[in-house]
This record gives sequence, structure tokens and C-alpha cells, in this order.
Amino acid sequence: MSVYNHRPMVPAPMNRIAEILDNIRAEFDQLAQEAYVCKTQRDDFELKMNSQIQEMNNFQQSLMELERSQQTLKKQYEDEIGRLRQQLDQAQARSGHTTIPTSMPMSSGMHSSQHSAPPPPNIGPASNYFGGIMNAHTNSQAPGLVAPPQMGDPNQPSSQPPHISYPTSQPPSSVPGPYMNGAPAPAPPMGHGYAYPPRMVTPGTPKSQAADPQANANKRKSGPPAGYSPGPIIAGRPTPPPAKGPASAMTPGGLADVDPETVPANMKIEGQDWFALFNPKVTRYLKVDLVHTLEHNSVVCCVKFSQDGRYLAAGCNRSTFIYDAMTSQRICVLQDDSVPKDGDLYIRSVCFSPDGQYLATGAEDKQIRIWDIAKKRIRNVLSGHEQDIYSLDFSRDGRIIVSGSGDRTARIWSMVDGQCLHVLRIKDLDQKDPGVTSVAISPDGHLVAAGSLDKMVRVWDTRTGNLLERLEGHKDSVYSVTFMPDGKTLVSGSLDKTLKLWQLGTNEGRGYGADRDRSKGPCKMTFTGHKDFVLSVACTPDGNWVVSGSKDRGVQFWDPRTGQTQFILQGHKNSVISVAISPSGRPLFATGSGDNRARIWSYEPLVS
Repeated sequence: MSVYNHRPMVPAPMNRIAEILDNIRAEFDQLAQEAYVCKTQRDDFELKMNSQIQEMNNFQQSLMELERSQQTLKKQYEDEIGRLRQQLDQAQARSGHTTIPTSMPMSSGMHSSQHSAPPPPNIGPASNYFGGIMNAHTNSQAPGLVAPPQMGDPNQPSSQPPHISYPTSQPPSSVPGPYMNGAPAPAPPMGHGYAYPPRMVTPGTPKSQAADPQANANKRKSGPPAGYSPGPIIAGRPTPPPAKGPASAMTPGGLADVDPETVPANMKIEGQDWFALFNPKVTRYLKVDLVHTLEHNSVVCCVKFSQDGRYLAAGCNRSTFIYDAMTSQRICVLQDDSVPKDGDLYIRSVCFSPDGQYLATGAEDKQIRIWDIAKKRIRNVLSGHEQDIYSLDFSRDGRIIVSGSGDRTARIWSMVDGQCLHVLRIKDLDQKDPGVTSVAISPDGHLVAAGSLDKMVRVWDTRTGNLLERLEGHKDSVYSVTFMPDGKTLVSGSLDKTLKLWQLGTNEGRGYGADRDRSKGPCKMTFTGHKDFVLSVACTPDGNWVVSGSKDRGVQFWDPRTGQTQFILQGHKNSVISVAISPSGRPLFATGSGDNRARIWSYEPLVS
């Protein structure tokens, strides 16, 4: 009989499945707990983030309210300044010697300060012909013309204290500061001092009485007194050997390297923020004084007096300002409202018509605008140039105007109908940079001279457009030309740091190759003494003085008969880009600079 074991039969695999399910349940519970914790943490983070966003929104709202409050205060200050300026101008008008002409009405609100904005460090696109020479690229070691702007309102006085002392050693041979186009090179801020800071400050007294120009003429007619002999005054700097023949001698006539401490007290003048050093090697004929300082919100690219000397025009970014030269009162502001508001548009050149009714302005947009000054509107626009307009000049009779541009041309325009009469084109194909930087019309209106980036000065006949002369001698680009009053002599200023005086129509030294006599030529004198680029030249109406402005921040008065400097003037914190002489009336000259200032100065005969 078989015996059977009746134990319960439980399959083993089922026990294993139950165990796995228990494990899965335990892991699920654990994950659920962790998910709950993560959700709780996420909710906390979201709460904190929302709280921070709310705080940021509150901060932004507070900042906007502060900005609105600041703008309101700024507007109140500007209105108050404008009101005070108007009261001051009215007080000056009541006690002054001149009144505002009715033909040139004042624009509304002209005394109120413009909205302050950091002045741009450049002038124009980097692609024009002035790029590379008038620029200071970041990869270049060559300093430029215009220093980086100070932040804030440029009309506010500099934080640089005026009470500074002379350095114990001579100043450095170059004044740093980047130039007009492109990226600025490293340079000291505009508040830094001058090449020769004044030792003691004595306030300059503006002159209100007009000097007798005839007295100056009589003083100079007889020429230098006995014993007036030119001599080198440049210390620590080799003087180039003179060329053969006295006519083209290199004259070291500058004061840029003279130690101010060695100049006698009677040979220097010190104002509040400027000073002048007179040449101790020559007889002193002049005295100089600051008359007016005209503040702007951008670089002052050009200055020019009207023919009667009553008004001064200053070209800046997008605007041209016209001032009464006697009172410094702003007469009007000329601005083309049709030009797009974005970007810069620097006025490179300005020129009054001889009758004073019109002002021509040349700008970076290739247009020449002829303004009716009394109506403050454009009379007509002269179009045709393909690059920036760099220079303008009216003929004495007002019938023509000449323009110079980076497109390798100078053009002669009719003021009657605005038509282009002649295109004076530089045809030298071997020249890489023949852009025209400066033009000038001779006093009789028969000649036009043009300086260019290819180191040459060219002279054309205004009636036929024929090229008459090519004046070679400068070692770098020519940036400025001007005729002497006799109409037969020309002065040029160059990036080679020199001025040259040319005798026109001599036909000397015109041979070629072995037949050319290099001891003769149209260059009669070379003026040396500036420490950096010569950017602008002008001549006094009596022909007794040549004036130059330089990147070394200085202005020099030169005797054209000897090449000697009468004095060097330091009164700007940056390059002197433009100089202009008053054609008549008071002996005044004006300067425009990269420090956003135009200044009017007097140069009166020294009364012994």
C-alpha cells in the first residue's frame, strides 16, 4: 500500500514574485517621498524667484523715477542757466558798445544750454581720405588730434585746478591725444594740462576797447630795428641744414622747446588758463589777450570771421554757430533739420560771403549748403562732390565759391545760379592719397590754391580751370593754405610740422633731371618750430604776421620776412584745428579746438 505525503503544494515561483512586488512597492514609496520633497523645494525656489523678480521690478521702477526726477532737475537748472545768461547778456548790452543787428535776429532760446551729451571722439567715417592721418587707430603708436571726451556736461568747468606750476624740466616733445576719426588711441583725459602749464595764475582782462589797426601798421612798416637778426632758438633738437641759396633757407623760428623758466618776465603773459611766451631772440612788437571763450558740445572743426569782422562762425557736429565777435553773444544756430537725427555730421568748413548775407558750410555728407543768415534757412545746396567737403572759400567779389574735397577735386561754383563752373581734378595717378584738404582764392580772384594729402600745393586759374603750378617741397600732407595780401605769395601748413612760404609765378627751378637747378624754386622760406602737425594757417590783413595752429595745442605768430616766431600761445587743452584772422576792424584772431572750445583773442601793438 503506497503512502502519500499530503503536505500543501505552494509553487516556489509565486513566493519570489510576491517578494519582488514588496520590493517594488517599497522603492515606489521611497521615490514618491523624494518626489514630494523635490516638489516642495521647487515650490520654495519659485517663491524665492518670484520674490526676487518683484524686488527687481521695484528697483527698476525706483530707478526710472530717479531718472525722471534727475531730468526734471536738469531742465530746471538749464532754464535757470539760460535765464541768468540772458540777464547777463542784457546787462552787457546795456553797458556795451554794440547792439544786435536787426538783420540777424536771435533765435528763440538761443541762450539756453544745449542738452549735455558726451562729445564724440571722432569726426566722420574712418573710410574718408583723412583716415589714417587724422585718425589714431588703436593699433597705431601715433597720437591723434582730438583727445577722448570727458564724461558729463562739456560746458562745466574742468576739474583740473588752474593753479599749477611750471615743470622743473622741459616738457615732453610730443603731446598725446588721439585724432579725429576712427577708434581713439590711449591718451590723457581732456582735463590734463598744457604743454607748458603756467606757474602763477593772474586773471586775464578781456579787452573792450578797439585798437587802432593803423597804429599797428605804422609800427611795423619800418621793419625790424637795427640789430634784429634771426637766430636758432630750438634747444635740444637738430636743425635741418639749409638748402643751397638763401631763398629757401630753413628757418628755426619756433618756441616749442624753450623752457618757460628761461624767458624773461617781460616776454611772457599768463592768464587764468592760458599763457603766451614771446621770443627772447627778437624784438617784441605785440601783446596778446583772451577776449572770449565760446563753449560747445562737440569738437570745433572750423572758425571764420565775416568780412567786416563783426561776426564769427564756428562749425561743430550738425550745427554752425554764429556769434557777435565783440560781445560773444550767440546770434543764431544753423542746422539742417532734414538730415537724419542719428549719427554725426561734422561741419568741416565755414565761410561768409563778402556782403555778410550768406554763410557757406561744407560737411561730411558731400553737400555744400548756402545759408541765408537773416532767415536762418538754406538758400541752395551745391551738389557734385563724391567725398567729404573739407574746405571752402569765397572770392572777394562774392561771385564764385571754391570747395575742396576728399574726392581729389576742387570745384569752382557760381553764386549766381549755383552751377559748377570748373572741376579742378588732381590727375596724378601715381599718387595714392591726393584728396584736397584746403583751398584758398587769391585776393584778385584769379587764382585758387589747393593743398592735398599727396604733399603738394597746386595753383589753378579760376577763369579757365587750367593748372598753373605744382609746388613741391613738403614731406607730408598739406592741411592748410592761405594767400598773403599781395596775392603773389602763398603760405602752407603741413603734417611735416612746418610752414612754407611760396613765391608764385617765378618759374624758377622748373627744369627736370640734370637740367633742374635745385637751389632755386618757388619755396622762399620754411618755418620750423611746431612740435606736431600744422593743421591751419592764416595771415593778418596787413601781411605782417602769419598765424598757425597745431596739434601741439599751440598757436604761433610768425614774421614772414624772417621766419622767426613772435610768440607762442598755449590756451587750449587739445589740438588747435582751425585759426582765423579778422579781416578788418579790431586786430582779432580766433581758434577752434578739439577741446570743444572756440576762443577769440586780441593781438594789439605793444605800446612802449
